[in-house]
Amino acid sequence: MSEAYRPGLENVIACETEISFLDVDHEEIVLRGYDLIDLAKKVSYIDLIGLLIDKRLPNDAERQAIERALRSYRQVPLNIWAILKQLPPTTHPMDMLRTGVSALSGFDPNLDDQSPAANRERAMRLLAQVPQIVAASHHIAHGADPIPPKEELSYVANGLYMITGREPSADEVKYFDQVLMVYCEHELPNSTFAARVITSTLSDMYGALTGAVASLKGPLHGGANEAVMEMLLEAETVEGFERLIREKLANKEKIMGFGHRVYMRKMDPRAQMMKEALQEMAGSNPEAKKWLAMCVAGETIMREEKGLYPNLDYYAAPVMYMLGIPVPLFTPVFFAARVVGLSAHVMEQLANNRIFRPRVLYTGPRGLKA
Repeated sequence: MSEAYRPGLENVIACETEISFLDVDHEEIVLRGYDLIDLAKKVSYIDLIGLLIDKRLPNDAERQAIERALRSYRQVPLNIWAILKQLPPTTHPMDMLRTGVSALSGFDPNLDDQSPAANRERAMRLLAQVPQIVAASHHIAHGADPIPPKEELSYVANGLYMITGREPSADEVKYFDQVLMVYCEHELPNSTFAARVITSTLSDMYGALTGAVASLKGPLHGGANEAVMEMLLEAETVEGFERLIREKLANKEKIMGFGHRVYMRKMDPRAQMMKEALQEMAGSNPEAKKWLAMCVAGETIMREEKGLYPNLDYYAAPVMYMLGIPVPLFTPVFFAARVVGLSAHVMEQLANNRIFRPRVLYTGPRGLKA
């Protein structure tokens, strides 16, 4: 049994899936047969909702139907806001999000219906309402009311508007759409595995996603994008950032935004897409140009000193910051984007379910007598 033990389940195949696969050899994130990065340059987040939930890219009529469904489900029960307002203002947005997602289950009249049709509807409801809970967590913590979505704005534009309180430009919508796409699905990270484990007990989708929020809150999973931006803000300049990174390396501290359990010695292809987005922003914005220069300097040091490459969070952080997203909301936005992938995994687990029940390698004493 000890020969089969893999700490952290590293390289252990835990399930079969048709949803996604990290093909490290070909530097490709496969999403239902497509290259995610190639798709993200040609389609929108709405298209990926169709691909992940309905297993095919939608045509124009189907895309419009998805947008209509998201609009029809976006009325968050008012009691959800009342619940969140009872939490202390110091509550972390991820804790507010976890509470909100869990509470939504009480307002689902068909909670015990685990049919594919019911779970598809549930996924759409969560996709419509989670972005509002994310945005509201920030406003409520600061003593303000949630900003409701605008009827005339698209799903993606509303996601940003409800956070910042101003209508985003076309370019801002484009970059936010890219952020949502690169975070939408990523095979079997800890939060997705947690969701599938919970689902395997035949618990409901809200419970599975609540567990996923709790997983993502952990600093070894989510939170790296926030830590990256905090380092950039602390350093202020290229020289300051180089000095900060070298100091952390000398103190043997972990540099957030670098390395990945799967990619190991290669750059996360999603990081490259976010780097290109930041480069576009830098063409007309001096602040974005500064963040880009700092990030490139840090990337160079880490590659030369440690042989490590950026993961998604490293370049996504300044992109989100330039979009006006508060740093404490970086990880909640990550989760909002991932709702579609998580929902697809929940539905797939139920379609061919077997409860997860691994064993242990016991290292404690035996033979003790009372």
